[in-house]
Amino acid sequence: MIQDLWNTVSKYPKFVIGVILGIFLNAAAPLVPLFKRPVTAIALVGVLVGGLAFVSFTLKAMLGLDPL
Repeated sequence: MIQDLWNTVSKYPKFVIGVILGIFLNAAAPLVPLFKRPVTAIALVGVLVGGLAFVSFTLKAMLGLDPL
């Protein structure tokens, strides 16, 4: 009976990883055609890098990691 419980509990991380991977794949699918043209690819990479920098700077400021 306990073994069945652990077998069931061990399935939850696989389910969560599958859900998270599915969300990322569905979010990235509409962006894939934009990489076929160089102009839109450069703009998309710029937006992604800018968004990542924005999140990084915001988190550093919120957590007080920047020694200013």
